[in-house]
Amino acid sequence: MEETTAKTRILFVEDDPNLSMILKDYLEMMGYLVVHAGDGDSGLKLFNSRHFDLAILDVMMPKKDGFTLAGEIRQKNTAIPIIFLTAKNLKEDRIRGFQQGCDDYITKPFSTEELSLRIKAILKRCWIGNEKRTEEDSRFYTLGHFKFDSNNLTLTSPQGEQRLTRKEANLLQLLCQHKNMLLSREVALETVWGENDYFIGRSMDVFITKLRKYLKTDPEVNIINVHGIGFKLEVNE
Repeated sequence: MEETTAKTRILFVEDDPNLSMILKDYLEMMGYLVVHAGDGDSGLKLFNSRHFDLAILDVMMPKKDGFTLAGEIRQKNTAIPIIFLTAKNLKEDRIRGFQQGCDDYITKPFSTEELSLRIKAILKRCWIGNEKRTEEDSRFYTLGHFKFDSNNLTLTSPQGEQRLTRKEANLLQLLCQHKNMLLSREVALETVWGENDYFIGRSMDVFITKLRKYLKTDPEVNIINVHGIGFKLEVNE
């Protein structure tokens, strides 16, 4: 059994009983522990009742849609990877999904092999990211009057503490590692999201805007946009 599948517990929320049965059986055959819910309300109750390493959420569901459920999950856990399943391929839906902090977005119909590969890629990125933080011992960063704890996803200033999502923390950590240097869009997208396309690029711009908002209380700390090329975290020390 591969390292990324062993003991990995997945919350799977999908209202189509046939698709649910097929995917649950397949993922369990691949070595994952899968807990299924048939609607958003049941999915949230399951999430609140036990630990999960990954969430796979259908977008269109009764009682609570996948976007709403993802938002409620993010309030409880900013780090858990989320994959959206959807029958739609609208640009607005994909952008909204990434803005909700999802790690991937799969349009139906799709193959079980495709889903399996995407899950493995996401878990590998999470595992490698944690390994790199341990190896580099790069947990804490000082940015002006801010203290950034990349492991615990917190940005602390004299005004208080801001909880970050995992994506926000990963992106800010990458900027910190390139402090006062140019970080290209391609490197940021490949490192934090694992791929580079238009929709994810739009999502990254939203995350940059959020990080700027968190850092705005210190005028000595700025994220500069280098048009069409990338970003620079400027810290006047």
